[in-house]
Amino acid sequence: MDETRSSTTPGSLDPVLARLDPDRGRPAQVLETVGLNLAFGSKTVISGVNIGFQRGTITALIGPTGSGKSTFLRTLNRMNDKVYSFRHEGEVLLDAESIWSPRQDLLSLRRRVGMLFQRPNPFPMSIRDNVVAGVKAHGIARGKQLDVVAETRLREVGLWDAVKDRLHDSPYRLSGGQQQLLCLARALAVGPEVLLLDEPTSALDPLSTEAVEAMLRQMTPALTLIVVTHNLGQARRLSDQTMFFYDGRLVEHGPTAQLFDAPREATTQRYVHGLIG
Repeated sequence: MDETRSSTTPGSLDPVLARLDPDRGRPAQVLETVGLNLAFGSKTVISGVNIGFQRGTITALIGPTGSGKSTFLRTLNRMNDKVYSFRHEGEVLLDAESIWSPRQDLLSLRRRVGMLFQRPNPFPMSIRDNVVAGVKAHGIARGKQLDVVAETRLREVGLWDAVKDRLHDSPYRLSGGQQQLLCLARALAVGPEVLLLDEPTSALDPLSTEAVEAMLRQMTPALTLIVVTHNLGQARRLSDQTMFFYDGRLVEHGPTAQLFDAPREATTQRYVHGLIG
């Protein structure tokens, strides 16, 4: 591991931040779906998904618009629960426990399984307060500890030098790419185990996209990342594993190089070669 990456890995941070990312010694598969069916009203969006996510890896979710991949992603931390007519069958297991278990606290679940959205969504508060908003809500740190969290996470995403002299300014004065990095810092600040990303660079220019991708690669193996992307080049560059959704089905999944270079299914081959979708 290179020096830069080791200096920003959560396990090597100061004691305040180390408490946010303990080595939990849990199973290799952090998330698993079992017979998962997803629907809105009478319309089935996803059916029969059985998949495990290896801890510390990056998985890309690819497929045409409307194939169900974003619905699948948002189900993993129950973001769909309050959507009108949403229903599910089967299970999503986080460390072998159902995310819908009565024992599962929703706030705690979303701390463990965080999310970064397609467009930057900074809160209407200062840059510094954006980073520590979740930390304060969860009671993880307080007082001067919050400054440590803010600085460390902003350094981790490569934003510190650009904002260190204006931490109390509005985040809306930042560029789109910087706002997305700020939102990434905010998501990381609470110490998630899994980070869900729904087309996180689709609204960004190429240089900002490159910066975000570089940050995401540095997050593993401390985190497990699951990324929806329509950019097949990004899926190849970024991920260890790829899942291909088509017409509400998980058609194929496996190591990224294998899925792109030697897919088992004809539909997968046609999609990755740009013949459909």
